[in-house]
Amino acid sequence: MKRIGIVGSGIGGLAASIRLAVQGLEVEVFEALPGPGGKLDSIEGGGYRFDKGPSLFTMPRLVEELFELAECDMGPYFGYQTIPEACRYFWDDQTRLTASASIEDFDAEVARVLGEDRGAVASYLEQSRRLYEQTRPLFLERSLHKISTYLSPEVFKAFGALGSVRWDLSLHRTNQKRFRNPKTVQLFDRFATYNGSNPYRTPSVMQIIPHLEHGIGTFLPLGGMHSIPKALHRLAVDLGVIFHFNTPVAQIETEKRRATALILERGDRLDFDLVLSNADVYTTYARLLPDFDLPKRIERAERSSSAVIFYWGINAHFDELGLHNIFFSNDYRSEFDSIFERKELGNDPTVYVNIGSKYEPGDAPNNCENWFVMVNSPASYGQNWAREVEILRSRVVERLSRVLGRSIEDLIEFEEIVNPVQIEEWTRSHRGALYGTASNDLFSAFLRHPNKGSRIENLYFCGGSVHPGGGIPLCLLSAKIATDHIAADVR
Repeated sequence: MKRIGIVGSGIGGLAASIRLAVQGLEVEVFEALPGPGGKLDSIEGGGYRFDKGPSLFTMPRLVEELFELAECDMGPYFGYQTIPEACRYFWDDQTRLTASASIEDFDAEVARVLGEDRGAVASYLEQSRRLYEQTRPLFLERSLHKISTYLSPEVFKAFGALGSVRWDLSLHRTNQKRFRNPKTVQLFDRFATYNGSNPYRTPSVMQIIPHLEHGIGTFLPLGGMHSIPKALHRLAVDLGVIFHFNTPVAQIETEKRRATALILERGDRLDFDLVLSNADVYTTYARLLPDFDLPKRIERAERSSSAVIFYWGINAHFDELGLHNIFFSNDYRSEFDSIFERKELGNDPTVYVNIGSKYEPGDAPNNCENWFVMVNSPASYGQNWAREVEILRSRVVERLSRVLGRSIEDLIEFEEIVNPVQIEEWTRSHRGALYGTASNDLFSAFLRHPNKGSRIENLYFCGGSVHPGGGIPLCLLSAKIATDHIAADVR
């Protein structure tokens, strides 16, 4: 039986451990944090519970697939519910729009509120669906670094679909050509933030992203987002996977281009036949592989956005807010120029508010709400985050108070704040970038670091910093691609 050591128990590492256990490998997972999940952590205080990281759950089929592979009934481990609306949008001029989960209703609402032609949104989302379905087998479900990938009949369909894409246009310019109201353009531009990118630079093919939310659907795990890693951890343990928490890895030992062991920070050395890193790929090379230079492409790659997050216990109930809420900036281009060009927080930030207690009442005291308030930020380049966050907090409070017509400051009875430096410390992601590299050009969008490296023949990678990208669904897919490599190599 082959032994594999996994560094990190983020969602990708958990999924990989399950797949590898099903393959018959002996699996051990080493995690620096006290429990599983990585960014999918949870915090509590003052009677409130918050999901600490990602708040959007799409493509639940990828979680269901893991239980099917294990031939295990998912019911006792995990459940989720379908959400009837995708998001509620707010602008400073009091324009408000609720994006229904129904494409037909969403289309009608955009026409009513923003004056677009009936069918404009439905047509856009249909193109998003077609692009997704035709390109998924190539760009999301297979390694882009294996010759066999390009011999599949599905590849020809993918390249045929890509022939209709305007590669010379950014996502923003594509949206500008499809819609006449700048607010509609802004609404669809925001999907670039799902992988930490700039809509004014990321390629137009990124218009596939809205399909995940509006075509496949928006969902919420029962018990909140943290229930996903809890369930996968429990399944992995039941399959025989061994977990070591509060156990950071100091080095991946190598000999003659093979990984031979994991050396723990406490000094232990453990032999393995194979190693899979679920850590940030930059961190893996820079900290864990001292005998190998950091690949130039990783070193020079533009970082994705990070975030400043306010966890607020709000002593009030807001009927006009839903699970997902966006309060848009008045100057979106300037906001992204600040993040990616000037590496600073803008004067007019877009604010995202997630309120899990809308569907999980136990996450907040009676008649109160747990607000996860996030602002996209640059990655950490030595900014004075204490000062930056102080200024940002006042701007966020002012915007929300003005748009909602109530003093938010007076309602905050619990608060914790996380900035990019703390995100880097918590997740060991380079510079606190939430998605590794940004997808602001064609090469960064499609040619992320492979799931099997070329320098070390038995070292594999999964997670948001490698192919196919960041976010829960893509991390789960990265685990599949990496473990498919392993299955082929150990035959």
